[in-house]
Amino acid sequence: MKRLVVLKALAVIFLIACNAGPESDGAENDLEAARNFVQAALKGRYDRAADYMLHDSLNDERLDAVSRMQLSSDEKQGLWDASINIHNRKLINDSTSIIVYSNSFHKENRDTLKVVKKEGKWLVDFKYLFDHE
Repeated sequence: MKRLVVLKALAVIFLIACNAGPESDGAENDLEAARNFVQAALKGRYDRAADYMLHDSLNDERLDAVSRMQLSSDEKQGLWDASINIHNRKLINDSTSIIVYSNSFHKENRDTLKVVKKEGKWLVDFKYLFDHE
């Protein structure tokens, strides 16, 4: 009897999970887009990171290059476990912000992302990481 109840409960959980919809419905704001993008990249889920990225040839090329970088298993684990630290958020206007962040694995390295709102969605302009001063 207990086994049947457990199996039914698992079936209900499975059905709810299947109907939850896609993981990336978009970010509600610039910080959420930046966090989701960085967290996915830290975990090596570049397809998921791409969901939060502004797509143009340069952004796509740079994300592809980063995804092909060879990392040791210790580096992969360190990045997987890392948390994101937001150091600064500068609102340029109502549809653009600059986010300065680091991760707990590479504490001393601060990076900067540009996040833009395009067609109602907040997206990371990844090339800014490489092109800004």
